Amino acid sequence: MFVRIVKLSFHPEKVEEFLSIFDKKKEFIRGYEGCSLLEVYRDKTNPNVFFTYSYWEKEDHLENYRNSVLFRGIWAKIKVLFNDKPLAWSVDKTISLK
Repeated sequence: MFVRIVKLSFHPEKVEEFLSIFDKKKEFIRGYEGCSLLEVYRDKTNPNVFFTYSYWEKEDHLENYRNSVLFRGIWAKIKVLFNDKPLAWSVDKTISLK
């Protein structure tokens, strides 16, 4: 299992459109094979910046999602809303305390 973190920065007037698109598709993303968690965080100091945080069982699962019709459809709608290049990291969870 690994974690995928993506930083997304939007034009201020496009934030609500992003949230609406994501709200309509979140269950489909979370239900994609290999995805066991999906969360979205909003930056406290810059409300135009969001982070998606997802758990994937295998890298192949993430790659299958990234090559899917679902992802391409979502990405086509949100990429025109960006005001900066998105950044992404794939990381392994090293320490977790509950």
